Amino acid sequence: MDLDVFVSAHRAEWDRLDALLRRQRRLNGAEADELVALYQRTATHLSLIQSSAPDPQLVGRLSQLVARARSAVTGARRASWRDAARFLGQGFPAAVYRSRHWWVPTALISTAIAILLGWWIGTHPDVQSTIAAPSQLRELTRPGGEYETYYSSHPAASFAAQVWTNNAEAAAMCLVLGVFLGLPVLYILFENMLNLGVGFGLMSSAGRLDAFLGLVLPHGLLELTAVFVAAGTGLRLGWTLIDPGPRSRHIALAEEGRAAVGMAIGLALVLFVSGAIEGFVTPSGLPTWARIGIGVVAELAFLAYVFVLGGRAARAGETGDLEETERSAFVPTAA
Repeated sequence: MDLDVFVSAHRAEWDRLDALLRRQRRLNGAEADELVALYQRTATHLSLIQSSAPDPQLVGRLSQLVARARSAVTGARRASWRDAARFLGQGFPAAVYRSRHWWVPTALISTAIAILLGWWIGTHPDVQSTIAAPSQLRELTRPGGEYETYYSSHPAASFAAQVWTNNAEAAAMCLVLGVFLGLPVLYILFENMLNLGVGFGLMSSAGRLDAFLGLVLPHGLLELTAVFVAAGTGLRLGWTLIDPGPRSRHIALAEEGRAAVGMAIGLALVLFVSGAIEGFVTPSGLPTWARIGIGVVAELAFLAYVFVLGGRAARAGETGDLEETERSAFVPTAA
């Protein structure tokens, strides 16, 4: 593209659009139609310049012009209960469903790693000695020891809030840091699996694996699923940098990034539920089977929510991204 020729050919349209946007009086019907047409053409011009001859000064000017025109055309829009219902009923579960090819393998591989770490620690006393002194390990694993009292050491409400905050922060980090080729996500994931493997190994070596599972499974099933979803989505976002597919890289990142932000909000709600279970159910006096049963029901409900409701929404075209009218305008680019 010859940028000078392109600018000369379309400057009059941009100036006319700017003039219409600066009008103090209300536009008549013909002027409003003209504004919409000029907005669409200018958005196309911006996309062509960005893909073919990205001059920073011109891109900046046209970006501002397109943003102002978009605001004038669409008007200010406020979030409503309809948006929240659409997000929870379609957007979020569809986004989780669409990323299943990333988070399901992540869950399976991570769980296998945690089990292997637990087996290694539990069957090697020399490894245990590097974690803590024998007296400390006995204090950790004995009946009424630190592993058990951890869940009842604080008031249930404050403990649930603390757990929710920590887990939501970890999930958000997985989603956001995925853009760095997914490497920070792998570190966060391994750290979580190592912590789980240490507890698994130490309690199994003390012959108290049943007590450990009774403490972890009620909240851990849903909590770990949320972490795996966040990690898988973060890895998918990182892979988008490497292979954006038929989309241009910046469009692919914009689409996947917006979906990831929505996922962070949805997963915060999921982790709120797991935090409530950890704060109120895990340390309760309910029988072990009842506590684990509550965790299993919560996990199955979430999976049904994703694979039934989310699958239906995804097949209907829902992606978890913003509605089409709220997205920036782009033109197709050659593969």
